[in-house]
Amino acid sequence: MSLREFGLHEVFFLLMAARWTVLLALVTFVGGGLLGLVIAALRVSPTAILRHVASGYIGFMQSTPILIQLFMVYYGSSFIGLRPDPWPAAAITFCLNAGAFFGEIFRGSIESVPKGQWEASKALGLRYLATLRLVIIPQAMRLSLPPTVGFMVQIVKTTSVASLIGLVELSRTGTMINTVTFQPVLVFGTVAAIYFALCWPLSLLGQHLERRLIGGRERRVAL
Repeated sequence: MSLREFGLHEVFFLLMAARWTVLLALVTFVGGGLLGLVIAALRVSPTAILRHVASGYIGFMQSTPILIQLFMVYYGSSFIGLRPDPWPAAAITFCLNAGAFFGEIFRGSIESVPKGQWEASKALGLRYLATLRLVIIPQAMRLSLPPTVGFMVQIVKTTSVASLIGLVELSRTGTMINTVTFQPVLVFGTVAAIYFALCWPLSLLGQHLERRLIGGRERRVAL
């Protein structure tokens, strides 16, 4: 027997919970993006040890489940005298995980910039970091836009994992509502619809940017 019916109040609670899903995704996008830039710079560094460190980091983060990473951060913090809290644990984990994927996206974009740009910068006397900051990264960012937006969709969906450590975001709220309504089809159908409303525009934006990028390349080839 259900304690209450699923209605507009429950839909409102789910929409309010979606704010935390969006906020966690934005924090992950910004934090992971900045970390990804650092990782990408290390991956293309002329220093071999820096390339190996970055490669090892990416390999570890991409080869282990994000749930295990989340548990390591959340429960592991107590071993160094910190009080586990779902929000910072989730934010740190997602940023560290996303940084590895963004690092590979940005690395691919950096390596797609013609080598002549590096050579021209060297001829002008620019050092490695100055070349990256002033010449290479501005061009690479344009190339990385479609996969970056596409990965943002994955970030939004993956935030549901944070519910397993008690973070009350969209998925967790859906589970809580279902325990009192016992109407899983309506509850989780609404949750799925909200995720769809968040992710579908991003998917369309990613496809649009990819078409523009391909169109720009074709026009340059034609010229």
